Amino acid sequence: MAVPSAFPPPVDPQGEFIKRGLDPEEDLIDVGVAIVGGGTAGLSCANRLLALLHSDPELFAELGDAPVAVVEKAKVCGAHAMSGAVMQPGPLQELFPGLSREDWRREHFAFGEVKGEAVYLLPNATSAVKVPAPPNFRNHGNEVISVAALARYQQRVAEEAGAYVLTETAATQLIVQDGAVAGVRSGDMGRGKDGQPLSNFEPGTDIRARVTVLADGVWGHLTGPAIREFELARDREPQVWELGVKEIWKVPRPLNRVIHTLGPWPLSLNPRHGQVGGAWLYPMKDEVTGDDLVSIGFVVGLEYRDATTSAHDLLQLFKTHPLVRRILEGGERTGWSAKALPAGGFWSMPKLSMPGAVIVGDAAGMVDTVALKGVHHAIQAGKLAAEAIYEHLRSGAPLDAYESAVANSSVGRELWRVRNARQPFQKGLLRGGPAVNLALMSGGRLPLGRLRWHRNDGQDMFIGESARSYPRPDGVYTFDKLSSVYLSGNSTRDDAPNHIRVQSHVPRELAETWRWMCPAGVYEIAEDAPLAGDVDVIINYTNCVQCGAITAKGGRLTPPEGGDGPLYTLA
Repeated sequence: MAVPSAFPPPVDPQGEFIKRGLDPEEDLIDVGVAIVGGGTAGLSCANRLLALLHSDPELFAELGDAPVAVVEKAKVCGAHAMSGAVMQPGPLQELFPGLSREDWRREHFAFGEVKGEAVYLLPNATSAVKVPAPPNFRNHGNEVISVAALARYQQRVAEEAGAYVLTETAATQLIVQDGAVAGVRSGDMGRGKDGQPLSNFEPGTDIRARVTVLADGVWGHLTGPAIREFELARDREPQVWELGVKEIWKVPRPLNRVIHTLGPWPLSLNPRHGQVGGAWLYPMKDEVTGDDLVSIGFVVGLEYRDATTSAHDLLQLFKTHPLVRRILEGGERTGWSAKALPAGGFWSMPKLSMPGAVIVGDAAGMVDTVALKGVHHAIQAGKLAAEAIYEHLRSGAPLDAYESAVANSSVGRELWRVRNARQPFQKGLLRGGPAVNLALMSGGRLPLGRLRWHRNDGQDMFIGESARSYPRPDGVYTFDKLSSVYLSGNSTRDDAPNHIRVQSHVPRELAETWRWMCPAGVYEIAEDAPLAGDVDVIINYTNCVQCGAITAKGGRLTPPEGGDGPLYTLA
């Protein structure tokens, strides 16, 4: 048996990632509100909160020199952020009402309004059947954006408004004192592979805050421990995950529509393989350079059982289809990125507040994976969190007002409508498809009740045949993992400590799962390892782009040293 959950990683979540009590006063950094994560949700919270504080000079002054601090582990905000992404524009227009959609494009984070769209069924490697767009894939009037570029814009606006943005700073521990969150501790800098201090060593610091916002993304290094510490997931379904790999192509001919594909190709229809996923092609007109770009990506659910399932290689295979080849022909790949995303939806969202803190965006699982939409939810949740925090600071109103605000907002309403729309796919594409369609057509009214989720790490893995169909990289249209990591701008220090936790001696089936799943080639198996039984796993952790998929299949991604990881630009 090779069930990932039977081989838990060597990690103590509560002991390692929860700090009990604060350091002495003279060793602290005091801030008003600490936001962990400089992505879409965290920076939306920062910008809305600063707007409110500027209208209340007395409270603004009361919060001190750093009324709002954003703690971001990447080199710049957005460097680790990735999404498709076609965004519903409303929440961003509300957040920045003085900014037009033309301004978005001039600021280089938006690339055109969706004016045409198509959905194709791909029965095999050569055929494509155009089908009517289901409700979840209707995008007319939405905007193609880059979340990485949007975050950089939001960072600039927040800093101009008085935010204290701490980039290259990993939040490694949640500080809990007297039963409430009291802030976070930043990680040490300058340790070697063995964990010992180097000559440039700098210890971490306690950052005390009146309120902490956990916006640390899909794998929430601190959100996970917070959920366990405050029992925020009682009576919730387990969270499940998907993995997306994306490329940016510069093309000689503009793509004039948004395209989604429904498969079954290049996935297997065999329910034993457990493969579910799909692909996209989005047009991107760069108004700054004049270039015609295409965002192309593939997403696969991490509930699969065939150990040779690889989102990266499925994307390369997808690009060999004539439909895709015609779009990319004569073009050049200019960007690559990979990221996991939460797929559990409404039933898997934890309680969103706890004493002293709230959770926003992907960290809370606010993604509709049936529609491939989460950016507008992240913006809206960040905005609502800021408004609840402002009232809490101003009048002592309870932070759990944020939960009610989310439930009554577009976030709560839209996720409620698709609450049972993704779970049936755990039975496979053919058996689950009719129930998915029923959920979408009925607006969530059917099927009745609450459909359960099965944990991604509870599947018994086997070595299947998926890898036999993957194309050999030609360096023109199809590429290997290492050349792709190079395009990500990854700059992890060669002698940094290992931030990946896995058991190093596991059944071959599990080792193959990690080897194929990782889009960055982090996991290897020695050439002389036995073909069956237990094998040793080699971890090339400096390749890691921190997609987080390992956490769904038996490992754990922990906070790296600040500044390590990819440097995404148009992801």
